[in-house]
Amino acid sequence: MSWELVVKDKFSCAHFLKDYKGKCERMHGHTFQIEVYFSVNKLDKSGISIDFTKIKGYLKDILPDHQVLNEVYDFSPSAENLSKYFYFKIKEKYQVSKVIIWESDSAGAVYSEDNTIKKDVN
Repeated sequence: MSWELVVKDKFSCAHFLKDYKGKCERMHGHTFQIEVYFSVNKLDKSGISIDFTKIKGYLKDILPDHQVLNEVYDFSPSAENLSKYFYFKIKEKYQVSKVIIWESDSAGAVYSEDNTIKKDVN
């Protein structure tokens, strides 16, 4: 048996994209949403695998709410780079399977260590 747990949270930040030509090269803000997926194979006596409260507390500690991301990180804070960064940060403490960073309701990036990439066949 196995389960996949999901925890969501939000954080509001400003950023700009380095080496990008277009409106996003200027400082702007988002209310980012993070979705973190965990793969688990067993439950404790109470019937849970990981306490959601502990995960949410950890996310509260590591999410850069109300900050300028370019001042916090030494990489260009794109959704792709943020999803990878948070994947490895969370992996230090939990068995994470993937992280999704949404910068809007319709645009986000997923990071996992799954090396299978689907290629278009033309």
